[in-house]
Amino acid sequence: MKILGIDTSSRVLSIALSQDDDIIAEENHILERRHSSFLIPKIQGLLERAGVSIKAVDGFIIGLGPGSFTGLRIGVSAVKGFGIATQKPCIGVPSIDAMAFNAEADTESIVPVIDAKRGRVYSAVYKKRQSHIIKKTDHLLLPIDKLMKKVKGPAIFLGDGLELYRPDIEKLNKGSVFLEEEYWYPRAGNLIKLGIKKIRKGKKSDLSKLKPIYLYPKDCQVRK
Repeated sequence: MKILGIDTSSRVLSIALSQDDDIIAEENHILERRHSSFLIPKIQGLLERAGVSIKAVDGFIIGLGPGSFTGLRIGVSAVKGFGIATQKPCIGVPSIDAMAFNAEADTESIVPVIDAKRGRVYSAVYKKRQSHIIKKTDHLLLPIDKLMKKVKGPAIFLGDGLELYRPDIEKLNKGSVFLEEEYWYPRAGNLIKLGIKKIRKGKKSDLSKLKPIYLYPKDCQVRK
């Protein structure tokens, strides 16, 4: 079974291809706001290098965010198009869950911190056990001080929000561990690892229900 994973929730476009449980190709491209121009060519390039046609892909997994509103719409729309064209299953996995999976060691608290503008961050608190991610809170949109009240004890922090909020975190959470920038963004390979079981169930996708995670109110005009 071949699965194509795609994440467009951040400044980094991540795409990966798996053969069963093995990630056989993965690429991460810093595109900033240029996903609309480069998404399809980058996917085509990865598949060509892997010697796989789009028709040979057995399912698609897209990162649902939260993150860049524009990027998410582009990614979800592309995967819906693939689903319609190939009649293969398409599912969504929260990008922030895949971010938490970047932390390699088992630990009680992993905290992604994504800059959500307006003095807020997207976040959630997770723990990792034997390669399984367990969410300890809902997906969150809140100021950094309120997030820190939800973090009990030392934690592993990652995400682009560290550029702004690392000093605040250091003051409020003694013994914090901060992952380097290479771990800050969702990886498509992790999306596949988190979502492949759903694909294997073989249920036909309801593409109308495949929607990005928007934590801001619908009438909010924040643009990322």
